[in-house]
Amino acid sequence: MITDSDIERWLTEDVGHHDVTNQIPGETVGTLYATEPATVAGLEAATAVFDYLDCEVERAVGPGDRIEAGDPLLSVSGPAREMLRGERVAVNLAGHASGVATRTARAVEAAREESWEVRIAATRKTTPGLRGLEKRAVVAGGGDTHRLDLSHMVMVKDNHVAEMGLEGAIDRFRERVSFVTNVEVEVETAADAPRAAAAGADIVLLDNMAPAEVTEAVSRLADSAVLAEASGGITVEDVPAYAATGVDVISMGSLTHSAPSTDLSFSTGEDGHAGDCPHNR
Repeated sequence: MITDSDIERWLTEDVGHHDVTNQIPGETVGTLYATEPATVAGLEAATAVFDYLDCEVERAVGPGDRIEAGDPLLSVSGPAREMLRGERVAVNLAGHASGVATRTARAVEAAREESWEVRIAATRKTTPGLRGLEKRAVVAGGGDTHRLDLSHMVMVKDNHVAEMGLEGAIDRFRERVSFVTNVEVEVETAADAPRAAAAGADIVLLDNMAPAEVTEAVSRLADSAVLAEASGGITVEDVPAYAATGVDVISMGSLTHSAPSTDLSFSTGEDGHAGDCPHNR
Protein backbone atom coordinates (compact mmCIF):
# COMPACT_ATOMS: atom_id res chain seq x y z
CA MET A 1 0.00 0.00 0.00
CA ILE A 2 1.34 3.43 -0.97
CA THR A 3 1.11 5.95 1.86
CA ASP A 4 1.21 9.75 1.96
CA SER A 5 4.63 9.55 3.62
CA ASP A 6 5.91 7.46 0.69
CA ILE A 7 4.67 10.06 -1.79
CA GLU A 8 6.07 13.01 0.15
CA ARG A 9 9.47 11.28 0.40
CA TRP A 10 9.51 10.63 -3.36
CA LEU A 11 8.50 14.20 -4.15
CA THR A 12 11.09 15.67 -1.81
CA GLU A 13 13.78 13.47 -3.34
CA ASP A 14 12.89 14.68 -6.85
CA VAL A 15 12.14 18.36 -6.25
CA GLY A 16 14.78 19.14 -3.64
CA HIS A 17 14.81 22.33 -1.57
CA HIS A 18 15.03 25.20 -4.08
CA ASP A 19 13.41 24.23 -7.35
CA VAL A 20 12.20 27.09 -9.58
CA THR A 21 11.36 25.16 -12.76
CA ASN A 22 7.91 24.18 -11.48
CA GLN A 23 6.92 27.68 -10.30
CA ILE A 24 4.24 28.07 -12.97
CA PRO A 25 0.93 29.82 -12.14
CA GLY A 26 -2.57 28.83 -13.10
CA GLU A 27 -4.42 25.63 -13.95
CA THR A 28 -3.53 23.18 -16.71
CA VAL A 29 -4.21 19.69 -18.04
CA GLY A 30 -1.80 16.87 -18.73
CA THR A 31 -1.77 13.44 -20.34
CA LEU A 32 0.38 10.40 -19.66
CA TYR A 33 1.16 8.59 -22.93
CA ALA A 34 2.93 5.39 -23.90
CA THR A 35 5.71 5.75 -26.44
CA GLU A 36 6.06 2.00 -26.98
CA PRO A 37 3.83 -1.10 -26.73
CA ALA A 38 3.41 -2.37 -23.18
CA THR A 39 1.21 -4.06 -20.59
CA VAL A 40 -0.13 -1.49 -18.15
CA ALA A 41 0.56 -1.43 -14.40
CA GLY A 42 1.28 1.13 -11.71
CA LEU A 43 -1.47 3.61 -12.54
CA GLU A 44 -2.83 3.36 -9.00
CA ALA A 45 0.53 4.66 -7.78
CA ALA A 46 0.65 7.45 -10.37
CA THR A 47 -2.91 8.40 -9.47
CA ALA A 48 -2.03 8.46 -5.77
CA VAL A 49 0.76 10.97 -6.46
CA PHE A 50 -1.51 13.36 -8.33
CA ASP A 51 -4.34 12.90 -5.80
CA TYR A 52 -1.91 13.86 -3.04
CA LEU A 53 -1.19 17.08 -4.94
CA ASP A 54 -4.93 17.86 -5.32
CA CYS A 55 -5.00 17.16 -9.05
CA GLU A 56 -7.90 15.31 -10.66
CA VAL A 57 -7.09 12.13 -12.56
CA GLU A 58 -9.04 10.12 -15.11
CA ARG A 59 -7.62 6.78 -16.19
CA ALA A 60 -7.99 5.64 -19.78
CA VAL A 61 -6.81 2.06 -19.21
CA GLY A 62 -6.56 -0.44 -16.37
CA PRO A 63 -4.06 -2.96 -14.97
CA GLY A 64 -3.15 -5.63 -17.50
CA ASP A 65 -4.44 -3.72 -20.53
CA ARG A 66 -2.24 -3.85 -23.63
CA ILE A 67 -1.32 -0.48 -25.10
CA GLU A 68 0.45 0.73 -28.21
CA ALA A 69 2.73 3.70 -28.78
CA GLY A 70 0.74 6.92 -28.54
CA ASP A 71 -2.05 5.50 -26.40
CA PRO A 72 -3.08 7.65 -23.41
CA LEU A 73 -2.95 6.04 -19.96
CA LEU A 74 -4.43 8.81 -17.87
CA SER A 75 -5.32 12.50 -17.99
CA VAL A 76 -4.74 15.01 -15.20
CA SER A 77 -6.14 18.45 -14.44
CA GLY A 78 -5.25 20.91 -11.70
CA PRO A 79 -2.69 23.52 -10.62
CA ALA A 80 0.24 23.62 -13.05
CA ARG A 81 2.75 23.92 -10.21
CA GLU A 82 1.51 20.80 -8.45
CA MET A 83 1.11 18.79 -11.63
CA LEU A 84 4.68 19.48 -12.71
CA ARG A 85 5.88 18.75 -9.20
CA GLY A 86 4.42 15.25 -9.38
CA GLU A 87 4.72 14.22 -13.01
CA ARG A 88 8.24 12.73 -12.92
CA VAL A 89 7.51 10.63 -9.83
CA ALA A 90 4.24 9.44 -11.38
CA VAL A 91 5.89 8.64 -14.72
CA ASN A 92 8.73 6.75 -13.03
CA LEU A 93 6.36 4.63 -10.94
CA ALA A 94 4.03 3.79 -13.83
CA GLY A 95 6.92 3.18 -16.23
CA HIS A 96 8.70 0.84 -13.83
CA ALA A 97 5.55 -1.09 -12.97
CA SER A 98 4.49 -1.36 -16.62
CA GLY A 99 7.95 -2.69 -17.46
CA VAL A 100 7.51 -5.44 -14.87
CA ALA A 101 4.02 -6.23 -16.17
CA THR A 102 5.25 -6.30 -19.77
CA ARG A 103 8.09 -8.71 -19.00
CA THR A 104 5.73 -10.90 -16.99
CA ALA A 105 3.22 -10.99 -19.85
CA ARG A 106 6.01 -12.06 -22.22
CA ALA A 107 6.97 -14.89 -19.88
CA VAL A 108 3.34 -16.03 -19.54
CA GLU A 109 2.90 -16.01 -23.32
CA ALA A 110 6.12 -18.00 -23.71
CA ALA A 111 4.88 -20.58 -21.20
CA ARG A 112 1.57 -20.94 -23.06
CA GLU A 113 3.49 -22.17 -26.10
CA GLU A 114 3.97 -25.43 -24.19
CA SER A 115 1.50 -25.52 -21.30
CA TRP A 116 -1.65 -23.77 -20.07
CA GLU A 117 -1.20 -25.26 -16.61
CA VAL A 118 2.18 -23.91 -15.51
CA ARG A 119 2.26 -20.68 -13.50
CA ILE A 120 4.80 -17.90 -13.92
CA ALA A 121 5.71 -16.46 -10.51
CA ALA A 122 7.86 -13.65 -9.15
CA THR A 123 10.29 -13.88 -6.22
CA ARG A 124 11.32 -11.66 -3.29
CA LYS A 125 14.00 -10.05 -5.48
CA THR A 126 12.19 -6.73 -5.45
CA THR A 127 13.23 -3.11 -5.01
CA PRO A 128 13.16 -2.11 -1.31
CA GLY A 129 10.11 0.04 -0.70
CA LEU A 130 8.46 -0.95 -3.99
CA ARG A 131 7.55 -4.60 -3.40
CA GLY A 132 3.81 -3.93 -3.39
CA LEU A 133 4.03 -1.97 -6.64
CA GLU A 134 6.14 -4.65 -8.33
CA LYS A 135 4.08 -7.59 -7.09
CA ARG A 136 0.86 -5.96 -8.32
CA ALA A 137 2.58 -5.39 -11.66
CA VAL A 138 3.38 -9.11 -11.88
CA VAL A 139 -0.32 -9.88 -11.36
CA ALA A 140 -1.25 -7.31 -14.03
CA GLY A 141 1.02 -9.20 -16.43
CA GLY A 142 -0.72 -12.50 -15.70
CA GLY A 143 1.81 -13.84 -13.20
CA ASP A 144 1.66 -15.09 -9.63
CA THR A 145 3.07 -13.07 -6.72
CA HIS A 146 4.67 -16.09 -4.95
CA ARG A 147 5.28 -15.28 -1.26
CA LEU A 148 4.99 -11.61 -0.38
CA ASP A 149 7.38 -11.79 2.57
CA LEU A 150 9.23 -14.35 4.68
CA SER A 151 6.20 -15.04 6.88
CA HIS A 152 3.96 -15.84 3.92
CA MET A 153 5.47 -19.28 3.44
CA VAL A 154 8.31 -21.28 4.98
CA MET A 155 11.11 -21.91 2.50
CA VAL A 156 13.77 -24.41 3.52
CA LYS A 157 16.90 -23.34 1.66
CA ASP A 158 20.41 -24.70 1.21
CA ASN A 159 21.73 -22.92 4.30
CA HIS A 160 19.07 -24.54 6.47
CA VAL A 161 19.88 -27.96 5.02
CA ALA A 162 23.60 -27.39 5.58
CA GLU A 163 22.95 -26.65 9.26
CA MET A 164 20.30 -29.27 10.07
CA GLY A 165 20.08 -31.73 7.19
CA LEU A 166 17.14 -31.99 4.79
CA GLU A 167 14.78 -34.00 7.02
CA GLY A 168 15.92 -32.21 10.18
CA ALA A 169 15.24 -28.77 8.74
CA ILE A 170 11.80 -29.75 7.48
CA ASP A 171 10.89 -31.31 10.84
CA ARG A 172 12.05 -28.23 12.74
CA PHE A 173 9.98 -25.78 10.73
CA ARG A 174 6.97 -28.11 10.53
CA GLU A 175 6.85 -28.09 14.32
CA ARG A 176 6.76 -24.30 14.42
CA VAL A 177 4.65 -23.32 11.44
CA SER A 178 0.92 -22.64 11.43
CA PHE A 179 -1.24 -25.33 9.87
CA VAL A 180 -2.31 -22.83 7.18
CA THR A 181 1.27 -22.12 6.05
CA ASN A 182 2.91 -24.10 3.26
CA VAL A 183 6.44 -25.43 3.54
CA GLU A 184 8.58 -25.23 0.41
CA VAL A 185 11.89 -27.08 0.22
CA GLU A 186 14.73 -26.18 -2.12
CA VAL A 187 16.65 -29.10 -3.64
CA GLU A 188 19.57 -29.10 -6.03
CA THR A 189 19.31 -32.61 -7.49
CA ALA A 190 16.46 -34.66 -8.91
CA ALA A 191 17.23 -37.43 -6.40
CA ASP A 192 16.51 -35.10 -3.48
CA ALA A 193 13.07 -34.12 -4.77
CA PRO A 194 11.24 -37.26 -3.53
CA ARG A 195 13.19 -37.09 -0.24
CA ALA A 196 11.81 -33.61 0.38
CA ALA A 197 8.28 -34.73 -0.50
CA ALA A 198 8.51 -37.74 1.82
CA ALA A 199 9.77 -35.53 4.64
CA GLY A 200 6.72 -33.29 4.50
CA ALA A 201 7.26 -30.60 1.86
CA ASP A 202 4.17 -29.07 0.26
CA ILE A 203 6.21 -27.61 -2.59
CA VAL A 204 9.59 -28.75 -3.90
CA LEU A 205 11.73 -26.06 -5.48
CA LEU A 206 14.05 -27.45 -8.16
CA ASP A 207 16.90 -24.99 -7.93
CA ASN A 208 19.22 -24.17 -10.83
CA MET A 209 18.42 -27.37 -12.72
CA ALA A 210 18.53 -27.70 -16.49
CA PRO A 211 15.20 -28.62 -18.16
CA ALA A 212 16.23 -32.27 -18.54
CA GLU A 213 16.91 -32.61 -14.81
CA VAL A 214 13.67 -30.80 -13.98
CA THR A 215 11.83 -33.34 -16.15
CA GLU A 216 13.48 -36.16 -14.19
CA ALA A 217 12.60 -34.55 -10.85
CA VAL A 218 8.98 -34.05 -11.88
CA SER A 219 8.82 -37.71 -12.87
CA ARG A 220 10.18 -38.73 -9.45
CA LEU A 221 7.47 -36.64 -7.78
CA ALA A 222 4.65 -38.15 -9.82
CA ASP A 223 3.35 -40.30 -6.96
CA SER A 224 3.24 -37.45 -4.45
CA ALA A 225 0.79 -34.58 -4.02
CA VAL A 226 3.45 -31.86 -3.86
CA LEU A 227 3.82 -29.02 -6.32
CA ALA A 228 7.06 -28.73 -8.28
CA GLU A 229 8.63 -25.33 -8.88
CA ALA A 230 11.58 -24.58 -11.17
CA SER A 231 13.73 -21.56 -10.36
CA GLY A 232 17.22 -20.14 -10.74
CA GLY A 233 18.46 -17.99 -13.61
CA ILE A 234 15.49 -18.73 -15.88
CA THR A 235 15.00 -16.17 -18.66
CA VAL A 236 11.96 -15.45 -20.80
CA GLU A 237 13.71 -17.27 -23.64
CA ASP A 238 14.14 -20.34 -21.39
CA VAL A 239 10.50 -20.47 -20.32
CA PRO A 240 9.12 -22.76 -23.08
CA ALA A 241 11.75 -25.42 -22.33
CA TYR A 242 10.88 -25.38 -18.61
CA ALA A 243 7.14 -25.27 -19.26
CA ALA A 244 7.49 -28.48 -21.28
CA THR A 245 8.94 -30.36 -18.27
CA GLY A 246 5.58 -30.72 -16.52
CA VAL A 247 6.59 -28.45 -13.65
CA ASP A 248 3.76 -26.59 -11.87
CA VAL A 249 5.47 -23.24 -11.30
CA ILE A 250 8.32 -21.34 -12.93
CA SER A 251 9.60 -18.56 -10.67
CA MET A 252 11.79 -15.79 -12.05
CA GLY A 253 13.59 -13.02 -10.17
CA SER A 254 14.20 -11.25 -13.48
CA LEU A 255 10.52 -10.29 -13.69
CA THR A 256 11.18 -7.61 -11.09
CA HIS A 257 14.91 -7.02 -10.82
CA SER A 258 15.73 -6.88 -14.54
CA ALA A 259 12.61 -5.58 -16.27
CA PRO A 260 13.35 -2.46 -18.34
CA SER A 261 11.07 0.46 -17.58
CA THR A 262 8.36 1.16 -20.15
CA ASP A 263 8.99 4.45 -21.93
CA LEU A 264 6.18 6.82 -20.96
CA SER A 265 5.80 10.56 -21.56
CA PHE A 266 3.79 13.24 -19.79
CA SER A 267 2.73 16.39 -21.66
CA THR A 268 0.80 19.41 -20.47
CA GLY A 269 -1.44 21.93 -22.22
CA GLU A 270 -4.48 21.44 -24.42
CA ASP A 271 -2.36 20.90 -27.56
CA GLY A 272 0.49 18.96 -25.95
CA HIS A 273 1.83 15.76 -27.47
CA ALA A 274 3.82 12.96 -25.91
CA GLY A 275 7.45 13.91 -25.55
CA ASP A 276 6.97 17.65 -26.04
CA CYS A 277 7.27 18.65 -22.39
CA PRO A 278 10.84 19.45 -21.21
CA HIS A 279 9.92 18.14 -17.75
CA ASN A 280 9.96 14.60 -19.17
CA ARG A 281 13.73 14.65 -19.23
